[in-house]
Amino acid sequence: MRTEVKNRVIKRNGEEVTFDITKIENAIRKANNEVDNLHKMNEYQILAVADNVAGKIGESTHAVNVEDIQDMVETGIMEMRGYEVAQKYVRYRYRRELSRKSNTTDNGILSLLDNINEEVTQENSNKNPVINSTQRDYMAGEVSKDLSRRVLLPEDIVRAHEEGIIHFHDTDYFAQREHNCDLINLEDMLQNGTVISETMIEKPHSFFTACNVTTQIVAQVASNQYGGQSFTLAHLAPFVEVSRRKIRGKVIEERKACGEAYDEETVNKVTELRLKDEIKSGIQTIQYQLITLMTCNGQAPFVTVFMYLDEVPEGRTRDDLAMIVEEVLNQRIQGVKNEKGVWITPAFPKLIYVLDEDNITEDSRYWYLTELAAKCTAKRMVPDYISARMMRELKKGNVYTCMGCRAFLTVEESQKNPDGSYKFYGRFNQGVVTINLVDVACSSNGDMDKFWEILDERLELCHRALRCRHERLKGTVSDVAPILWQYGALARLKKGELIDKLLYNGYSTISLGYAGLYEMCMRMLGKSHTDPEAKPFALAVMQRLNDKCAQWKAAENISYSVYGTPMESTTYKFAKCLQKRFGIIKGVTDKNYITNSYHVHVSEQIDAFSKLKFESEFQKLSPGGAISYVEVPNMQNNIPAVLSVMRFIYDNIMYAELNTKSDYCEACGYDGEIEIREQEDGKLIWECPNCGNRDQDKMFVARRTCGYIGTQFWNQGRTQEIRDRVLHL
Repeated sequence: MRTEVKNRVIKRNGEEVTFDITKIENAIRKANNEVDNLHKMNEYQILAVADNVAGKIGESTHAVNVEDIQDMVETGIMEMRGYEVAQKYVRYRYRRELSRKSNTTDNGILSLLDNINEEVTQENSNKNPVINSTQRDYMAGEVSKDLSRRVLLPEDIVRAHEEGIIHFHDTDYFAQREHNCDLINLEDMLQNGTVISETMIEKPHSFFTACNVTTQIVAQVASNQYGGQSFTLAHLAPFVEVSRRKIRGKVIEERKACGEAYDEETVNKVTELRLKDEIKSGIQTIQYQLITLMTCNGQAPFVTVFMYLDEVPEGRTRDDLAMIVEEVLNQRIQGVKNEKGVWITPAFPKLIYVLDEDNITEDSRYWYLTELAAKCTAKRMVPDYISARMMRELKKGNVYTCMGCRAFLTVEESQKNPDGSYKFYGRFNQGVVTINLVDVACSSNGDMDKFWEILDERLELCHRALRCRHERLKGTVSDVAPILWQYGALARLKKGELIDKLLYNGYSTISLGYAGLYEMCMRMLGKSHTDPEAKPFALAVMQRLNDKCAQWKAAENISYSVYGTPMESTTYKFAKCLQKRFGIIKGVTDKNYITNSYHVHVSEQIDAFSKLKFESEFQKLSPGGAISYVEVPNMQNNIPAVLSVMRFIYDNIMYAELNTKSDYCEACGYDGEIEIREQEDGKLIWECPNCGNRDQDKMFVARRTCGYIGTQFWNQGRTQEIRDRVLHL
C-alpha cells in the first residue's frame, strides 16, 4: 500500500499545491517512451522511483520546490540504471526551461491574474491581491523584476538574491527611479504653500483645511515612492490658533447680529466648543481619507503619525497639540467600521507616541494623554512608543520620528536648519539590501575564522548591491516627482534639476539590513544570543556591520547605516533557501521562517522587561532603524500593566511596541483571538475558535508582523512565526 504524502509543492509561478505522485509517474513514462525497448524501464521501476521521491518529500519539513523534485526524479532514474531514460528526461527539462525563458514574466503575470501566486500576493499583508489596482501594481512589478534581473543588476548580485544569500529589497520598483521612505516636510508645505497636480495650494486658513491638504500631500507622496512616510502633528498645531481666531471673529459677529451678549468669557467658551468640533472633524478627515485613499500601488498610504508634545513651544501651542493628540487617540480607540458595520482596527495610519518628562508620571501635566495612549494600545495595537530620554542619549540630544515603520535617519552634522538645529524633515532613504547572517554561519560550517572571512565577503557584496540602488537614483530629474523634489515634501529643486546632491553629504541614508542574528548564534555556538556565552559574538557581528558602514561612508560621502530589517515575505524566502542549501539543522533551519534582525526568537521563554532590556543593547547598534516588541494577551482590562511596560520603555529602550490582538469573526460575531490551525496537508489556516469558520473573507485578523499592522493575511512562513510566538507578559 502506497504512503499518502500530505506535503506541499511550490510550482515555478509561486503557487503552492498538494503533492501529486501521478505527475512524477507520467513524466518518467514520457521519457521512457522515447527510448528503444532494450533500454526501457519496466513499470515496477517507474513506480519505485516515484515512491522513493514521494518518501523524500514526505520527510521534508517544508514545501518542496518543483525544481528540487525534478532533481530527485533524475537521480532516482539513474539509480535504477535507466541512463538512456534519464538522458531523455534531462533533455525534456532543458527544452521546457528554454521555453519558459523566452518570456520570464508571462507565467508570473498570468498567475497573478488568476490569484494563485501565493508568494507574490501574500508578499504584503496590507495589499488585497484581488482588486484591479493591486494587480496592476503587481504586474508592473513583475516586469520591473524581470528587467532588474536580466538587464539592470550584475549577475552575481541577482544570483545571491535568488539564492537567499542577500535580499535586494523592492526589485519590483527598481526599474523606476524611486526611493524608499522619508519624513515629509509638512511644515514647509503648509506654511509656504505647495503644488498638487499642477494646482497651487496656498497656506491653509483653518485647521480643518490644513488636515485636508495633509491627506492630499500624503497620497501624492505615497504614489511617488515605494516605502513608508511620516509626518508630525506638531506641524498642524499652529493652525489650531488660526482657526481659533477665525472662529472667535465669527462668534462675535454672530452675537452682535443677534443682539446677544458677547463678553470675553462667553465668547471664549463658545469659541473653544466650536474649535473642538473643528479639531474632531479635521482628525476624522485624516483618519478616514488615509484609510479610504487608494494609491497607485494598490494600498492605503503607508503613513505614520508622530505625536511629540515637546516638538512645539510650551504654552498655548503645546496645549493645542495636546488637544489634537487626544482626539487622534480617541478616534483610534473607536476604530473604523467595516462593510458589515463592525468597528475594527485599521492598519494605517500608524501612530507613535513619545514618552517624556511631561507625560511619564502621574503628576506630570500630560499624564492623561499617556493613560489614553495605553487604552488605545490595549484596544487597537497602537500607538508605538519612543522614549525621548533614551533617544536623546543615542541621537545627540534629538527626538524625531522614524520613516514609516522603523527606518531612522542618522544625525548628520552637515544637515542643519537655518536656526542651527539638526534637519530631519525633508530627508529620505535611498533603499535597502539585507544580508542573511544565517547563511554566513551555515556556509562557514561552524568555523569561526571562516565565518569572519565569509562575512566580509558578503558585506562587500551588499555594498556593491547598495551602490546599484544609489547609482539608479543618480541622474534622476526633479520633474519625475514634483511633489517630492520641487514642491517641498523633500526639497525645493528647480524644474529640470537633478536630485544628485540629495544623495550625498548626509541628506539621505542608504541601509544595510541584517536578518537572523539568533539562528547565526545557534549555528556557530549552539546557543541563543541571549546566552551570556553567545551575546558577545552577536554584538561583535553587529559592530562589524557598523564598522563597514562607517568605512564606506568615509570613502564615498554616502550615509550608509545599519538597519534592523522588517522581513515579511523575506523571512519565508530565506528559510526555504537555507533548507535547500544546507538541509534541516535543528534550531537553525528547521522552521519556515528566520528571525527578524536582532530579536529574541519568538518561541524563547523570556519576560517582557528582560526582553526589552536585552534588546536595547542591540537597538543601539542599529542606528538606521529598529523596533522591539513584547507579545501580550488581551490587555483591555489591565491598563496598569500596559502603563508599567510603557514606563519601562521610557527608562530602558528607544523604540518599542506591545503586540496585542484585534480580531473579529463575521460568521458568528466572535471578537476574541482568531487561531491558527494545521490542516492534514500541513498547510496553516486561520480558524474561529467559537464557530470553526475558516473563510478568510469572513473574518478580520490584525497582527503585528514587521513593526506595523497587517490585515490581509500572510504567507506560510510568517503564519508559522505568528503561531510560534510566546507571551512575554
